Amino acid sequence: MKKKVLFLANHFITLYSLRKELIQKLVEEGHEVYLSLPEDENSYFENIGCHIIKTKIDRRGVNPLKDMKLIHFYRRMIPKVNPDIIFSYTIKPNIYGTLISNKKYKQVCNITGTGATFMKDNYVAKICKFLYRRSVKNCYKVFFQNTGDRDFFIKHHFVNNNYDMLPGSGCNVEEYSYKDMNEDDTIRFIFIARVMKLKGIDEYLEAAKIVKQKHENTEFVIAGWNEEEEYIRIIEEYQKKGYVNYIGFRKDISNWIEKCDCTILSSHGGEGVPNVLLESAATGRVCIGSKINGTMDVIENGVTGYLFETGDTNSLVEKIETFLSLSKEEKIAMGKKGREKIVREFDRKIVIDKYCEEVRNA
Repeated sequence: MKKKVLFLANHFITLYSLRKELIQKLVEEGHEVYLSLPEDENSYFENIGCHIIKTKIDRRGVNPLKDMKLIHFYRRMIPKVNPDIIFSYTIKPNIYGTLISNKKYKQVCNITGTGATFMKDNYVAKICKFLYRRSVKNCYKVFFQNTGDRDFFIKHHFVNNNYDMLPGSGCNVEEYSYKDMNEDDTIRFIFIARVMKLKGIDEYLEAAKIVKQKHENTEFVIAGWNEEEEYIRIIEEYQKKGYVNYIGFRKDISNWIEKCDCTILSSHGGEGVPNVLLESAATGRVCIGSKINGTMDVIENGVTGYLFETGDTNSLVEKIETFLSLSKEEKIAMGKKGREKIVREFDRKIVIDKYCEEVRNA
């Protein structure tokens, strides 16, 4: 039976990178799919038959005036579309969408990670907690990507019994297929994230400096936006000294994952299930990550990669040294076990099936 499905999102690229297979399947099944997201030059979703609703949304700002405009926009737009079901992602679409849908429409919120919001006990965190209790608690269903976020929401009474679990956003294991490790003598590590303190860039930089001075045959790549003035200067300094290779934000990141032997995610927290780890492990690359929610779901310590103490450079260096001490055959075997885990537990088809079930039941 044909349904009207509305997606509330804050960016084109997140829908395209993580949910294009789901959206395409819904279109193929004959459903009317509406996407509420900021204006973007890419017409991919329009070309496959989606209805695009251009929406002004400040992704990271906390400007009350802009947020009130977004709420007012949702108030007019949602009844106009009159969807059978709403899928939302990230904090503002989740909160403001459910404030408007308010049980009149079935809304399924996806907690893609708490980000930095609750890592500090400040005014913004208190406001967000209040809004979560007023909104998401009353929505039709909440999908969590890791047990840590789920337990946090239950503890603070942000949800009732209206929740379920997903294996993150899942990984397209066909797009990210297994690739043999490189044959050259250089061992390459890659950090894929925005260059910022929360993502653990400081630990990665210092670890690179320490390891590079002991092992000349190593390379430490950094891929991601670098927009903070302080880190622009620091990265330039480390690059000049040969400690790191900064390549900026890359649309061809899969090629860089293939070029490297190991992916490092030194984040301090706030992740859902990190996609860079899913994609790297699916490619057959060993992963090293901090002991945070989401990362601990992906990395099986000592089997598919290594976990280190969050925020501890020495602990990270120790794990890098352990990886370097492995033979080529041991690195390959560990990478293959990582691939097997992703295919078994994190295939994106699992996520798509869950969403399609919600559409059928709407």
